[in-house]
Amino acid sequence: MLTKENAVLVLIDIQGKLARIVDNSEFVIGNIAKMVQGAKVLGLPILWLEQYPKGLGPTVEEIAQHLPDEKPIEKITFSAYDTEEFVKALQATGRKKVLIAGIETHICVYQTTAHLLQNGYEVEVLADCVSSRTALNSEIGLEKMKQIGAKLTSVEMALFEMQQIAKGDEFKAISNIVK
Repeated sequence: MLTKENAVLVLIDIQGKLARIVDNSEFVIGNIAKMVQGAKVLGLPILWLEQYPKGLGPTVEEIAQHLPDEKPIEKITFSAYDTEEFVKALQATGRKKVLIAGIETHICVYQTTAHLLQNGYEVEVLADCVSSRTALNSEIGLEKMKQIGAKLTSVEMALFEMQQIAKGDEFKAISNIVK
């Protein structure tokens, strides 16, 4: 099970025009924003990646506004695991359960997931926080990640799994976020 002590949230390339044209974009962006807020409530480390921001632009404001104290890790590789700064930041968290969100499901999310699994991490893909330009590519990406050992979860499932108890300030905050 996920716990707030063993999980890290990884955000992949939710940037510029691409973030606006993926299938179901507003739904996905809204869910990622909720996940970021929930992760903050629970004290999870958040690793935030941007693919070639000079070309693709910055992370969309709906998400970036919740990360005022974090700085994105710039990458040009499809897999975040092929970017040394990301690997060092991930290792520094000391956590082995990775919650992953972002775009595109069948390219950067898939390749990062595959490399994380190959390197001893457990990966849970936030299925309501990933997308591709076409629904079919997103479905194929999710299916292939399941085939190689990733698990699927959702914003509410992950947040309440880590919360574990239906009382207290964290529970109230999370309940308000997912409403």
